[in-house]
Amino acid sequence: MREPLPFLAGGGRLGELIARHDWSTTGVGPIERWPPHVMTATALMLRSVVPIVMLWGEAGVMIYNDAYSVFAGNRHPLLLGSNVREGWPEVADFNDNVMKVGLAGGTLSYQDQELTLARNGRAEPAWMNLDYSPLLDEAGIPAGVMAVVVETTAKVQAERRLNGERERLRATEALLRTLNADLERQVEERSHGRSLFWQLTSDLLGVLDGEGVFEKTNPAWQAVLGWTEDELRITPIFDLLHPDDLRTTRDGFAKLKDGTPVVNFVNRYRCKDGTYRWLSWTGVPEEGRYYCSGRDITAEKDAQIELNMAQEALRQSQKMEAVGQLTGGIAHDFNNLLGGISASLQVLEARLAKGKVDGVERYIAMGQASVRRAAALTQRLLAFSRRQTLDPKPTDVNRLVASMEEMIRRSMGPGIEVEVIGAGGLWPTKVDSPQLENSLLNLCINARDAMPDGGRLTIETANKWLDDRAAAERELPPGQYVSLCVTDTGAGMSAEIKARCFDPFFTTKPIGQGTGLGLSMVYGFVRQSGGQVRIYSELGKGTTMCLYLPRHLGDPDQDEPRYAQESVERGDGETVLVIEDEANIRILIAEVLEQAGYRVIQADEGSRGLRLLQSRARVDLLITDVGLPGGMNGRQVADAARVTRPELKVLFITGYAENAAVGNGHLERGMEVMTKPFEITALANKVRGMVGP
Repeated sequence: MREPLPFLAGGGRLGELIARHDWSTTGVGPIERWPPHVMTATALMLRSVVPIVMLWGEAGVMIYNDAYSVFAGNRHPLLLGSNVREGWPEVADFNDNVMKVGLAGGTLSYQDQELTLARNGRAEPAWMNLDYSPLLDEAGIPAGVMAVVVETTAKVQAERRLNGERERLRATEALLRTLNADLERQVEERSHGRSLFWQLTSDLLGVLDGEGVFEKTNPAWQAVLGWTEDELRITPIFDLLHPDDLRTTRDGFAKLKDGTPVVNFVNRYRCKDGTYRWLSWTGVPEEGRYYCSGRDITAEKDAQIELNMAQEALRQSQKMEAVGQLTGGIAHDFNNLLGGISASLQVLEARLAKGKVDGVERYIAMGQASVRRAAALTQRLLAFSRRQTLDPKPTDVNRLVASMEEMIRRSMGPGIEVEVIGAGGLWPTKVDSPQLENSLLNLCINARDAMPDGGRLTIETANKWLDDRAAAERELPPGQYVSLCVTDTGAGMSAEIKARCFDPFFTTKPIGQGTGLGLSMVYGFVRQSGGQVRIYSELGKGTTMCLYLPRHLGDPDQDEPRYAQESVERGDGETVLVIEDEANIRILIAEVLEQAGYRVIQADEGSRGLRLLQSRARVDLLITDVGLPGGMNGRQVADAARVTRPELKVLFITGYAENAAVGNGHLERGMEVMTKPFEITALANKVRGMVGP
């Protein structure tokens, strides 16, 4: 058996099939002679959980991954190595256009595209999201087409079933409105028989008295729920309800009794066999009686659940694709950082073993620098997902830009002139300064790449008053904002690129020269900070990227205390409860605080910490990790403790940035947050600032 080639390692079942396949008769040639761009693209594709097929050359030789083989049905594995026109003859014209556009360097995207495919022995309609983009060779020339195929057949069919159910509901409600005008006369004329509609409709019709008992019901009750008219006359509706719907139904019936019609009121009724069905009610009051129509929407509810599951599966698939694209780069960066930390510790260990203590500070500093870089990498990734726990502080944007100016000038190179225009009297804004620095640097690097032949980069700040119209144009509330704009004299953007530039992984750069994450991370950070990003661009004349951040009414130098990192401010015997499941971190925090003059109590999970907080023990400050074992996270512990200790001060520490659990960046009074890793002296001084006078 042929040994698998290195680039196919880890490629799963399809990697093995590709290795065994005879490629010499196809347009891509023997596998041993595949060019680097084909091997690289194949390796990336095989590791994706999203269905992907690559179409190489003018004939579109098909190479695909495991997920696509599931989509292909019983056509797999015959599709492998075939030309796309021969592999899918029923959609040959469609794929001819795909190859024509892709090999010309263009892209195509279809949402819920319907195609008739024969995948399981018969032709049947299928719906899918299709995204096509060119595959480039080493010279940057399109050599093939990459197709991402996400089937949405279940979602589309569920939506169509729901639409059909809604049409039936509208027809029934229209019929009910017509019936209500004549219903009282029909009840009074019982001796003349019920109307044909009353007898034959599948909707549950009835007349209620003031106690919630049906005076009259139609045969649909027995057909749908199993209850006869005689049984319903002696059973209040509240005895038939699901316990969880009892309170809301009583409220709805009270509105009816007050003279207010009820439309599309949903609850669950018990069937005679003990099961429950979902019903949607319309009810109107009339002279002490209440006329109602109930429609069985159980199937619609089931269809909605199916649709939600399909949509969740699609979101998870897209999320896993993103994780797959990120994994390689993350592993490379973290291995480098861990290598720096490990090397520093090994040298330090060797020197201490020999009794040499001179110069050890240098190796400690090197290890700490690698830790800080690793933390910065984590924060950039969290900014992309909009889940980082921001640490907003009043910030002077002019001062921040000035501190970065020299680094930006070096990054631009000699061919680009940099100009900084800082507005006089610039308002402060409350943001996470490191994230704003990352965003500014990202915008400047994008601007540099747009000016390969040189040009001019302008960084400008300004105070902005946005009235109702200007705020609506920027999708912001009216008010005062600080703007930070980066302008270049580069190539500019087309309308299509402007519309997609904030999408994750969208990039106009060649493969390997850009991840497409930069602008999406900037957008996520600014929106989480209560601001907005706007683009002003014209082809051939350049681009301006503007960040709008809300004005902070306060002094950027006085709103937040500054902690000196060189020394630890001592405590005065205050009691600190530390809840942290990582033993090493918990012990180190306790030792530092005890040396600083505090009394420390320790707990390794939320429930144990809460029992201490609910006792009469003195606790001046709670320090808790957010992610804890034992069924309670740190925020839940803090909230529960504040029921009996409303003035308890809380310092959250987190390495996962569980932003939703902490409070989405908005903490209550007396609560603060620090993100791991942090300087241990900074923690001690933060404690002093929180418990001190």
